[in-house]
Amino acid sequence: MMKLIDCPHDPSKRVVSGMRPTGPLHIGHYFGAIKNWAELQYKMESYFFVADWHALTTDYADTSRLAEYTEEMVTDWIAAGLDPEKATIYLQSHMKELADLHLLLSMITPLGWLERCPTYKEQLQNITGKDLTNYGFLGYPVLMTTDIVITRARWVPVGQDQVPHLEMSREIARRFNSFYGDVLPEPEALLTPMAKCPGLDGRKMSKSYGNGIFLKDSMEELTPKVRSMLTDKARLRKTDPGNPDVCNLYPYHEILTDEATQAEIRSGCLSASLGCVECKQIMLKGLAAFLAPIQERRAAIVAKPGYVREVLTAGSAKAAVEIHKTMDVVRQQMHLDYLK
Repeated sequence: MMKLIDCPHDPSKRVVSGMRPTGPLHIGHYFGAIKNWAELQYKMESYFFVADWHALTTDYADTSRLAEYTEEMVTDWIAAGLDPEKATIYLQSHMKELADLHLLLSMITPLGWLERCPTYKEQLQNITGKDLTNYGFLGYPVLMTTDIVITRARWVPVGQDQVPHLEMSREIARRFNSFYGDVLPEPEALLTPMAKCPGLDGRKMSKSYGNGIFLKDSMEELTPKVRSMLTDKARLRKTDPGNPDVCNLYPYHEILTDEATQAEIRSGCLSASLGCVECKQIMLKGLAAFLAPIQERRAAIVAKPGYVREVLTAGSAKAAVEIHKTMDVVRQQMHLDYLK
């Protein structure tokens, strides 16, 4: 392990992650990230940020709902288990020194590294109706690296599919350190299990597709959604045996019901003794039990106007202290502190 220059804390015990503000969160966000964050906050020094600058890389043309989306997302974070007393929750754009380090890292990052980024190529092909020929979109990995290394965190919770993106952050940090000394820890992946949460129509769950199960949805709203869910396309009648492994509904039983119930559902589906309507009723029961405590906490947060702003203000002030320490060392090592 490298010896960091004038390290203000032990980076081996710090974790950092963020999320773009897109409004209220769905169940996929919870099982894909928030559940793990809530567990990590009791084990490690945890920093979680609202990535509002990242939102601008693709949605720069209309920023009118950023504040609303930020409020909704942080409300869901706390309702779903993040504790502002345990984790530092902060606003990316409030950390002005992030812009400083982003600029400095952009100076040493080869253009070829950015152009070969898998996400860059994929989204250029898949996102239509937006002009993505801007530096912000191309330079997304540099900003992501900045978010990580400026906190001097060692660990970043990611799924296996995100490891290649984190490797670029490691390369950028390594290149910076090769010029200026071991200033920035090379971030390491904290691999997390990724629960499968397909959308109601079988596609990836997304607000834009209108196929999501949102943490704020009432059971009155969710019941017709679940009843209309696609299941095994090959099972046309209740008397036809089904296949849970290709069913759009079964992954929800894996995250919402106990193992004994899952086994009964699997057996009933394969033998055609359990119909899809009954299967959906079991899913709705599990969904109601899961959402009830989250929505109770959410209602309490909504009933306190200004609470989310207070959380972000306090968390941003705390994060700024560590970020300032990092930038002091960066400026010193780059000889940019001559007027200090």
